[in-house]
Amino acid sequence: MTKRTVTLTDNATGKQVELPVHEGTHGPAAIDVRSLYKELGYFTYDPGFMATASCSSAITYIDGDKGILMYRGYPIEQLAEHSTYLEVCYLLLYGHLPTSTELSDFSRIVKEHSMLHEALRRFYGGFRHDAHPMAIMVGVFGALSAFYHDSTDVQNPRHREISAHRMISKMPTIAAWSYKYALGQPFMYPDNSLGYTENFLRMMFSTPTTAYKTNPTFVRALDLILILHADHEQNASTSTVRLSGSSEANPFAAVSAGIASLWGPLHGGANESVVRMLSSIAESGNVNQYVARAKDKDDPFRLMGFGHRVYKNFDPRAKIIRKMCHQLLAELGAENQPLFEVALELERIATEDEYFIERKLYPNVDFYSGIILRAMGIPLNMFPVIFALARIVGWISHWNEMMHDPESRIGRPRQLYTGEQPRDYVPIEQR
Repeated sequence: MTKRTVTLTDNATGKQVELPVHEGTHGPAAIDVRSLYKELGYFTYDPGFMATASCSSAITYIDGDKGILMYRGYPIEQLAEHSTYLEVCYLLLYGHLPTSTELSDFSRIVKEHSMLHEALRRFYGGFRHDAHPMAIMVGVFGALSAFYHDSTDVQNPRHREISAHRMISKMPTIAAWSYKYALGQPFMYPDNSLGYTENFLRMMFSTPTTAYKTNPTFVRALDLILILHADHEQNASTSTVRLSGSSEANPFAAVSAGIASLWGPLHGGANESVVRMLSSIAESGNVNQYVARAKDKDDPFRLMGFGHRVYKNFDPRAKIIRKMCHQLLAELGAENQPLFEVALELERIATEDEYFIERKLYPNVDFYSGIILRAMGIPLNMFPVIFALARIVGWISHWNEMMHDPESRIGRPRQLYTGEQPRDYVPIEQR
């Protein structure tokens, strides 16, 4: 993998060190700095790890400048058009698109493991009635290791595979029951005659007294959201799963840590912030006022759901989901609802106004996914839960890749110490 080196010279001492340069399949090369401390006595300083590759990975590639997202080499546009979420799960886990037989077998396994242990069902009763669904998710998912400890030998590839299947299978049930518990409604058990996404919606919205008929457009829209959010390289929650798993913690614990990271408003709460913003603008009835505030550099207000930290041109996922968003709103007749009218007007302004065009502040995937989830009747506190449902396969794939990587080490970031100089202890009576 190493084809060249760079020479780093310490101007203070004149010492030099040769650092290998690693070339990936795509993207910038990476300088291997592992020998820097040993040779020169320096650490590197990179808050947020924005310029540091913490690992090598063959799962997902992003080019933020060109607006490219690929899973295992396949453009997200092609997967969104032709695949289902379960097919994408197989691709991320195993590295290749499944044959019809492989996909059939994989789907069967996922269905067979969709139920939860009855004792785990009773675990929900320990939460307050008003607990946030993500708080329930963190606790219940972590508790899976207490019920399925027969497959937690992280050094055993077969155990890792069984755990991966179980987590993908049980995630919709855990997520839907988190919602049902918050409502005080009876839990709905999985129906293995239904597809993955349709089954989740039924567990979310059906009750024992009322038959629930899923809307095919809802199923396709949610499946699309799951595909687009299945993985996104070394983001905060994925890095959390990798760091937690690097200690050889069981996969349920590592993924529970990832769920906790995703819960943060800077990560999994973005589409929720979009809907809250749209609601505020709709209540005011003055879209132009908020647009003007967004343009005012002295005003801290920012339009949520526009631009992206990684994608400096456009979010490729937004282009895909935009069409589905408009299709869903047209089918529901939602154009006459103030919230969605505001959303459509903001979209128009952002694509026509030179201020937004010059700064490439286009609507991102969170803008459209928030609108879709709201139109489907999914409450705001379930938005990060849907995100977790989508990202489960990405977390597991990265965890499994890390466990298989011979270069993997327990995570141990270093620091730039800025505390006190050495000082002597002073007895309490002399302070």
